[in-house]
Amino acid sequence: MTEYAWLLLLLPVAAASGWLAGRRGGERKGGARVSRLSNTYFRGLNYLLNEQQDKAIEVFLQIAAVDKDTVETQFALGHLFRRRGEVDRAIRLHQSLVARPGLSDEQKTRAVLALGEDYMRAGLLDRAETLFTDLVRVGVQAPQALKHLISIYQAERDWAKAIEHARQYESVSGEPMGRLVAQFHCELAEKARLGGQPEQAREHIFEAYAADSHCVRAGLVEGMLEQSLGNDAAAIRAYERVARHDIEFLPEILEPLLGCYERRGEMARARGFLMEMIEQYPGISPVLELARILQRDEGTRAALEFLAGQLRQRPSVRGEAAYIELSLKDPDNDPAATLRTLRHITEQLLVRTPGYRCQRCGFGTRAHHWQCPGCKSWGSVKPVHGAVTE
Repeated sequence: MTEYAWLLLLLPVAAASGWLAGRRGGERKGGARVSRLSNTYFRGLNYLLNEQQDKAIEVFLQIAAVDKDTVETQFALGHLFRRRGEVDRAIRLHQSLVARPGLSDEQKTRAVLALGEDYMRAGLLDRAETLFTDLVRVGVQAPQALKHLISIYQAERDWAKAIEHARQYESVSGEPMGRLVAQFHCELAEKARLGGQPEQAREHIFEAYAADSHCVRAGLVEGMLEQSLGNDAAAIRAYERVARHDIEFLPEILEPLLGCYERRGEMARARGFLMEMIEQYPGISPVLELARILQRDEGTRAALEFLAGQLRQRPSVRGEAAYIELSLKDPDNDPAATLRTLRHITEQLLVRTPGYRCQRCGFGTRAHHWQCPGCKSWGSVKPVHGAVTE
């Protein structure tokens, strides 16, 4: 929501507060108060319409000072100050609300929460932590205060406290926090691994899996840990688990995983795994790795035939470069056949390459559109440098 919109929201609040204040004071006295507030209200509106936001805010602050019925206006102003980066003003406003007598418990709690958020925005994390911890201790607004505490402990990299409060938040709110808790345990596992404490690292990896059984990061940390300790069998299990839990991380684990296979002499298992991944993963990485294995075990010709067949289905610049390199190493290579294969791969690449792209949203297209089909902006679709359209 824009600052202008927030100020517009303040106008009816301020007007209603003035009307209520006047109504309680009796007809004559109330009429005079409403008249004064109306004049102030319209003066603030005039500032706002003339885009003099600072003066408009000062006027609404005057309206907010009438009596305790304007608390909502002050909360809105405090939020606006924080959004504008005027954290000092937000802090002073919310401190005055916290110290103000006559507020209800609910209003006092909201003021404390708002003040804690101000402190967080100002980087005063210790003060914010104290306020939120007090709210949690008395059981008031626990979920919201706990959520802020989790953010603070993440910023301070205090992962143990972050885990404790995430679990507490899950208990009081019912919102699952397992994936976040798993990440915190992975932070601790990585710290222990780098610090030469493998048993502690394993404990945190176990806790990460317990929190999120499909935690990819836990598998990566486990694989690196076991590989560094010479436990290639355990590392293989961890890396394979990563790929099967999230295929998009396959390129991250291929090199270390293939190293583990090779050291254990399990290249048949490596080939089986790569074939499984080729069926599931649309990228070229497992294809190139299997082509290298085929070249070593069965010769360049076998690798070329395999690679050519794959590139017809999934054209790739990296794959094309690998095919050219292999062709240069093949003493029996047929140049004409190689060129035909390369022409086919290049044609497929050109068909899949967008000739135009929206400069605003990134939408890619083969044909030019004056209005972007994605974001509907006009004149933002332009030719891509180096594309076939040039």
